[in-house]
Amino acid sequence: MNGQEAARLFDEVRAKRPLVHHITNYVTVNDCANMAICAGAAPVMADAMEEMADMVSIAGVLVLNIGTLNDRLVGSMIAAGRRANELDIPVIVDPVGAGATKYRTETVKRLLEELDVAVLKGNAGEIATMAGSDAKVVGVDSHGISGDPVEICQQYSESLGVTVAMTAPVDVVSDGRRTYLIENGHEMMERVSGTGCMASTVVGAFNAVSTDRASACASALAVLGIAGEKAAVEARGPMSFRTKLFDSMFNLSAQDVALGSRIKEL
Repeated sequence: MNGQEAARLFDEVRAKRPLVHHITNYVTVNDCANMAICAGAAPVMADAMEEMADMVSIAGVLVLNIGTLNDRLVGSMIAAGRRANELDIPVIVDPVGAGATKYRTETVKRLLEELDVAVLKGNAGEIATMAGSDAKVVGVDSHGISGDPVEICQQYSESLGVTVAMTAPVDVVSDGRRTYLIENGHEMMERVSGTGCMASTVVGAFNAVSTDRASACASALAVLGIAGEKAAVEARGPMSFRTKLFDSMFNLSAQDVALGSRIKEL
């Protein structure tokens, strides 16, 4: 796994323009849609039970984000996930705020139990919580974990049978056999609401064009991290950074990705 592979997948996303079906939260829904477009994919934000089967049927990937959770959305997520499983469409779960409330944690457990999930992508606190490690999650933000992030991801992925992607200052991706560290990114990405949700969108787009889940996740996180690094160069604060993040993703080239990716396989 190297920058050339990440660049190849980035080119493939832009060539195929996969439809990324989101059932996501209303705080970042527009940012996720725009990030999908800037990355080269096509977004749809649909959560009505009445159209789940039809919408999933034309998608390349399904992204389930529990950021603003309620029972209606959970029902739509289960229905969409089951249809995606029938059609062999990858399902990405973002366990936003897992560990902050029992409702969120139990909902993620239900999604993992009832659906064939391809990727579980969350921050350190969320992933550690789901893996049974001690973690502190306040609202939707991670405030520290006990234990080694690499070991947590490796062991949890192996036991769960799902590729796990943990976002942190150094991202960790593991499918239980291979583990990657992704060192791309910038601290400003933590100062803007929604970058975690946008990461799930990009992870979804890459998994729509590749069946190698670990490689797709590592590539996606490297690409978004590179865009963040470029955006930070001219940003004067969180809001200018947010705008430049979209511009940087839109203008990112495969060569930028090949030369700028900092992915290490353990």
